[in-house]
Amino acid sequence: MNEHKMMVGEGRTRITLSAKSLGSDLTVSIYNENAHIGAVAVGEYDHRESRVSTSVITRSGHKDNVIAQKAAYLISRKTKSPSCVIVGVHLDDITEEEIQEFLINADSLVEDFLMDWEHNHI
Repeated sequence: MNEHKMMVGEGRTRITLSAKSLGSDLTVSIYNENAHIGAVAVGEYDHRESRVSTSVITRSGHKDNVIAQKAAYLISRKTKSPSCVIVGVHLDDITEEEIQEFLINADSLVEDFLMDWEHNHI
């Protein structure tokens, strides 16, 4: 798979999702203009139990784990494959409204990516 890239949002809350296959696994990055590694989540689909488990590593002082864990869970559940999601979004002097906008935008990106994946197995 070539890199699949999409963006959502405007101004300070614009974020990007970039995905690439690694064999049958998926690597996904979610970031803004201040891209970095804030948290890494791995989703694992258990075919025998038909369930997903996730593991998360969060860098000190970062809160990107909220987006990373949810994205890894949803991606592995839909694709039934392992996923690694790296999230790094940062804004100086972020407001509560901007935090909520990031969360909404991240959910939207993951949902759009999974719809594309379902139709094209990108």
